[in-house]
Amino acid sequence: MTSSATTERIPDVSAKAFSSDSIIMTSTLLAAIVVAVIFPMFAQLYTVINATIFISLCVLSLSLGLVWGYGGIFCLGQAVFFGLGGYAYAIASLNAGETTVGVAAAILVPMFFAGLVGHFIFWGRIGDVYVGVITLTITLIFSQLLNGSAGDAYTIGSVPLGGFNGIPMTPQLNIPGQPPNTLSTEVIFGVAVVALALAYILCRLFLSSAMGKTMVAIRENETRAELLGYDVRVIKLVTFVIGAGLAGLAGMLFANSLTVTPNMFSLSITAQIVIWVLIGGRGTLLGPLVGCVLIQVLTTALGTSGFINPEMILGGVLIVFVMFVPSGLVPALRALFMRLAGHREG
Repeated sequence: MTSSATTERIPDVSAKAFSSDSIIMTSTLLAAIVVAVIFPMFAQLYTVINATIFISLCVLSLSLGLVWGYGGIFCLGQAVFFGLGGYAYAIASLNAGETTVGVAAAILVPMFFAGLVGHFIFWGRIGDVYVGVITLTITLIFSQLLNGSAGDAYTIGSVPLGGFNGIPMTPQLNIPGQPPNTLSTEVIFGVAVVALALAYILCRLFLSSAMGKTMVAIRENETRAELLGYDVRVIKLVTFVIGAGLAGLAGMLFANSLTVTPNMFSLSITAQIVIWVLIGGRGTLLGPLVGCVLIQVLTTALGTSGFINPEMILGGVLIVFVMFVPSGLVPALRALFMRLAGHREG
């Protein structure tokens, strides 16, 4: 009787956590649908296109937020998966004459490549710093190769790679199975918003799973996790591949707003992704999104003004955050809110 009574008094923490996650994920999806429908009604076409670009970059920042912020894998190759997603989408869509194949290629090609690279990295027991060096080197290789791919000899199927000019006439998304019925710019914006919400939900589901929790434990103490019997290599590889798929999705969304060019593999993009996560806050999913939007809005505003070099301002903002807000914006605001709430309760 005592044991039964004790059991009844134990709160079901896991059930409450699951309920809370369900509410957050449902609210996120509903909010995305509302924004997807309402925003294009009031915004100009130029604003809608820019917003689609920002959203695609948010998905890209989320991918590194998962891989580095939660997985502890310092990857400087998210730009590779981003660029591969854009190129795979354009090449597959133009060859197939239908973008549904391109969307699948944009996600699967980066994941396959990440699987190959990750296998050699994680089974080779390469340390975190060297992971960053290797992935950065791969980024530079792709950038150089694609910049030098001008000419008729550099084609995949019937699609020329175009060198530094990129692939011309990247097709916009069409209704699946109906190539002539391409989506409007406003609808593509809606697709991007919903895709970002689904990517966020996917990351939350992964983090709440047993493998996701083990991944965080590995980040905190890899040796202890391995001694407990977990295969660290497999969990790191899965995290790495999921992050590549998200980056490929971002590349596909980006390709629907701008031309696919080797600039997608540039060092500028590589550095910006890291800055977004650092400023927004590692170890959060919301932080990379906030950091991405904040920096993109700031650099766009400064770039159009013509008075100040945006890169100098970006460097200054990074220095300020590293020195005074090392945890990032979202964790710092959360800590401040908790402190204020504690003072009020006291």
